[in-house]
Amino acid sequence: MGFAGSVIIVIISLGAAVIIKNYFFAAKHLPAPKLDLNKYWGPGSNALYKENTMVKSYDITVKSEVIEDLKAQLQRPLQLPEPLEDVDFEYGFNSYYLENVVKYWRDEYLVNWPKPQRAEGKTVVPLLLLHGWPGSVREFYEIIPLLTEPSDQNNYVFEVIVPSLPGYGWSQGSSKKDFGSAQAAVVMRNLMLRLGHKKFLIQGGDWGSIIGADMAALFPHNIIGYHSNMCGSMGSTAILKTIAAYFMPSLFYDKEHSKFFKPLPELFSHQMAETGYLHIQATKPDTIGAALTSNPVGLAAYILEKFSTWTNPQYKHLPDGGLTRRYTLDALLDNVMIYYVTNSITTSVRLYAEQFSQSQGQLQLHRVAVTVPTGCVRFQNELMHFTDSQLKERFLNLVHSTYHNHGGHFAAMELPKILYKDFIDFVKKLDI
Repeated sequence: MGFAGSVIIVIISLGAAVIIKNYFFAAKHLPAPKLDLNKYWGPGSNALYKENTMVKSYDITVKSEVIEDLKAQLQRPLQLPEPLEDVDFEYGFNSYYLENVVKYWRDEYLVNWPKPQRAEGKTVVPLLLLHGWPGSVREFYEIIPLLTEPSDQNNYVFEVIVPSLPGYGWSQGSSKKDFGSAQAAVVMRNLMLRLGHKKFLIQGGDWGSIIGADMAALFPHNIIGYHSNMCGSMGSTAILKTIAAYFMPSLFYDKEHSKFFKPLPELFSHQMAETGYLHIQATKPDTIGAALTSNPVGLAAYILEKFSTWTNPQYKHLPDGGLTRRYTLDALLDNVMIYYVTNSITTSVRLYAEQFSQSQGQLQLHRVAVTVPTGCVRFQNELMHFTDSQLKERFLNLVHSTYHNHGGHFAAMELPKILYKDFIDFVKKLDI
């Protein structure tokens, strides 16, 4: 039978077990769980905390000694092992190219530090942009001006709010356990209310897609519409449809979209190759955090490798990982610097451990229907795709569903104009 055949049988068996347990013996949709909307997640006792609701500017200037210390670290000999012969990015970040990245980081990028970038526009509709890991607010730098500047092509201009997720960048991480996507959804919703936006749009990918969907499920009265470049559905029948589509693809998607949906053995192999980081971060986040903290070269390799194969899996066959085919080194290093100067790699990856915790699973948010208007855009090289049939199990008001034959996981950073147009096409279908 072989390994692939065994894997298929295991997947089918597990899928059947999940369906029997969760579908035939449980309600398809659940009411939204009741969460504490004012829970204190900071250090120490809640009794000693007094909330400050003032909205004020925040200085993100990096101290000069931090930059000088980074330069000194990048001056040290790397002593990296040579890659195997005839290996590009197949084994991870190629050490030859890593030397080039470090040289550019040290001798060109940091010479021009800092490089502030700003975008301004007329406010019409509030829009919350949510990033993921290992991205940051830097992913949205190129799309923000498109959203905030008036265009002759449409009547929409947005007030864009782009927060670092809790534990990422300049946003304080939780000091207590059980802070997963549901709790992040509460924090993001409270932030928008504090800014005076009782109703708003959401766009996000990666963690932003999960948190955005949770916000739409928990607070539909606040959400005008939800748009994502990584929509997903984990309902029991959605799993069954993944299996069934392997044997009867024509029942689930058009032939022109077949390249978006990999055969089960290929999908399994791809997921195994690209999600090793997830298992580490979901089980031992502080260990990998300790390895990467105060280690700029290791941090860069760990983060930038994802911008290679998550943009295009074929880039692993290139000696430079194809990193500068879609991005500039400046943009990539901007993203690394956000993690480095804020010392947020450990607090960022803890979100994985909390998301896979028992307390988060008991909320069963994936079984809470999303009734707000939803738009889903698929970029071909995303890690995984779902059919409309699967998505409609959770997103009951799917009004916009599109496919793009290029692009990958970091759509806002890689193809900002295309993502912007898709988002605008979605907004045009809403009653705003």
